[in-house]
Amino acid sequence: MNTYEINDNTIALIFDNYRTIVYEKDNTFIVNKLPTDIIKYSCEYFGSSYKGRVDGTKNLTGLTHKAPIIIEESKEIVFFPTYSPRLCNCSWIRNKYVNRYIKMPSSCKLFLINGKEIILNCSYDIINNQIMRSSRLESVIRYRKNVNLL
Repeated sequence: MNTYEINDNTIALIFDNYRTIVYEKDNTFIVNKLPTDIIKYSCEYFGSSYKGRVDGTKNLTGLTHKAPIIIEESKEIVFFPTYSPRLCNCSWIRNKYVNRYIKMPSSCKLFLINGKEIILNCSYDIINNQIMRSSRLESVIRYRKNVNLL
């Protein structure tokens, strides 16, 4: 597969030898693009640029480095990067579908809500920090939606 846009079923985009393993709720497959390229394409698919989404996160939270981004606001589709998105080995995870995660000797294991497991080549501390940062972004989005309903 050469193209893919993130949707409500998308859980994770995992870097694998200059391509992406896409984890969805009920499916796993390969896309011949880097995870960050899929993120950028999906931002445009939903009507914004990647830079616009990064700037939006900065305005909402003050986060500037390895910032989580909103892919699609109405469905609260938010992903966080495992490394700097400028690096080709950056994977992207949707916080909403991570059930729990544990520390491993030189990696971190994610347990997804669909029963699948992903081992990431980054530390537990990185994942823990990124989950907290993306939770903060999701919280700001929810708060602003609720304020506008009043």
